[in-house]
Amino acid sequence: MKAVGPLMMLVLVSCSVGEGQGEVTSDRLLAKGCFDGPYRLKPTFFATSPYRQTQTIRLQRTDELIDNVDGVQILVSDTAQVRGKLGQPLKVGLPPGVQPPGVPIPQNPDPPFIQLSLYLHETCHGQNITLHALQGTITFQHIFSGDRIEEDADDRLSEASFEVEVADPRDQPPQGGEVPSEKRSKLKGWFRFFFERGQPAQPFP
Repeated sequence: MKAVGPLMMLVLVSCSVGEGQGEVTSDRLLAKGCFDGPYRLKPTFFATSPYRQTQTIRLQRTDELIDNVDGVQILVSDTAQVRGKLGQPLKVGLPPGVQPPGVPIPQNPDPPFIQLSLYLHETCHGQNITLHALQGTITFQHIFSGDRIEEDADDRLSEASFEVEVADPRDQPPQGGEVPSEKRSKLKGWFRFFFERGQPAQPFP
């Protein structure tokens, strides 16, 4: 399978590390060979890393290394576009071209510019399981401006809620098409935190 673009590979230049509020839940989360049941992530670590027009937001159970914990990662590929659409539901989905080997790549004239993934490195220890949002929406009430020396508190605030369907993209049928509904999970959540510049963080896996 092709790598999921910059979603899981963006190397941080600098990172905010601070407290915040938020929650991520699923009435029934499906992770093949690992987990099947109600799921609740109570994040205590909130971070955002701006890079040019992109921004990577991370909500994590603790501040330990990503390899050891559960968390949600959101990649915004156009911060300015989000800031122009505050309060509006924005599409979330896979980046263009992410398909299992041999599966045709569908044409999408309006691809989503926000991606979301749930990594389960604590719940599914040793299995390296990550579920990606196939579809859904996220609504930002606020988003950090991207200026690492931002002084205006309102422009350092990130606040949003989301509802998405997550799955392993490799579960798509060999001939192409959508991941079957029985292999998808509904995930919803919200967060609110202020950017606080910290020390350079580890690269995301």
